[in-house]
Amino acid sequence: MEVLNLTSSDPSIFILMGIPGLEAAHVWISIPFAAFYIIGLLGNFMVLFLVGTEQTLHKPMYILICMLALTDIGMSTSVMPKTLCIFWFNLTVISVGGCLTQTFFLHMLSVMNSAVLVTMAFDRYVAICNPLRYTTILTNTRIAKLGLVGLTRAVLSMLPLSLLLSRQPFCASRTILHTYCEHMAVAKISCGDTTVNRMYGLLMAFVGTGLDLTLIVLSYSLIIRAIFSMSSKKAHQKALNTCTTHICVMLTSYTSFLFSSLTHRFGQGIAPYVHIILANLYFIIPPMLNPIIYGVKTKELHDKLGKYTCRR
Repeated sequence: MEVLNLTSSDPSIFILMGIPGLEAAHVWISIPFAAFYIIGLLGNFMVLFLVGTEQTLHKPMYILICMLALTDIGMSTSVMPKTLCIFWFNLTVISVGGCLTQTFFLHMLSVMNSAVLVTMAFDRYVAICNPLRYTTILTNTRIAKLGLVGLTRAVLSMLPLSLLLSRQPFCASRTILHTYCEHMAVAKISCGDTTVNRMYGLLMAFVGTGLDLTLIVLSYSLIIRAIFSMSSKKAHQKALNTCTTHICVMLTSYTSFLFSSLTHRFGQGIAPYVHIILANLYFIIPPMLNPIIYGVKTKELHDKLGKYTCRR
């Protein structure tokens, strides 16, 4: 304990405590966390491999699936390696620079993930509501440009989080009660005024996510209206199946994000370890489930995977 106190007073480092109150169970908690992380990596890399090697999958929809896979890999990898090192080897020390870098990347990738989901909703809207112009409206080049716009938005909106944290004074305690450098978890240990940090974080969490959710709900409202106006039962069923896949992915991502954010900010009566476990699950559950959902529900991707597996 004395060594920990000496280390935690070092101005160049922070101490990540893992899950306070469940330290004795860290090894057991790490088993599902590691399993989910590995399954997510394998699934998303498989999606990237299939789309990259199969020429017939070089279409806007599958390019968007690849973008989602890349953000999923980045999100889980920005958090889980350090978390598992804390659970397995008690490597709790992280440099200030490393902590601020982790804060930037995990939040930036989360915003980028949301931007990809919005673009996917727009892709389905054009495909179902304006199918004759789909190939002219959504080309691969245009999808790449939309991805670049989403990345630029994510970087510009999340960079101030790390900059604001870097200007905060950290006095006696440098111990973060978390498994990773989440923005508010770091801000809470500052001995300065964190009002701007809190307000900016809240603004980005709810205005940014609220805008994305509004666009998605609007897109799917128009899509559902178009589906039910179709006279052909076959076309009706095909469109509904396509939308179901995307809706499942979006519910998985946004439900875990909103639940984690709301309990972290407003669930004062909830035990701290519940906040931390939920926050970690946001970074591993959607990346694990998304490739499974697309692999099962997207026929073309499912067929390519089956053919490649059988060939090998």
